[in-house]
Amino acid sequence: MLNTAFIHVHSIRVSSGEEVLVARVLTQSGRIGYGFSFRLDATEARHMAEYHAGLRAERPPYESQLDHAWERSFLSEEEIEWHAEAAFAKIRWLPEERR
Repeated sequence: MLNTAFIHVHSIRVSSGEEVLVARVLTQSGRIGYGFSFRLDATEARHMAEYHAGLRAERPPYESQLDHAWERSFLSEEEIEWHAEAAFAKIRWLPEERR
């Protein structure tokens, strides 16, 4: 995407033991968006993060894989509580978040 400054995709294990890809998009203007994929599809996670950062006008389609809280939140268009998963809080994003 033209306005994307940086994209980072990271694999984590959630509390249920499942692996998930989590994407973080940093825009040129400093906006940050996050996305995920329990299907381990980096494109799916990136598209979700781009939408969250305001870089995509259309919300990407998603089908629940595990009925995880993140999936339920995304599908009901509610704010996702990313830090509900301890592994998410431990990710060291590149580049470091702007403070």
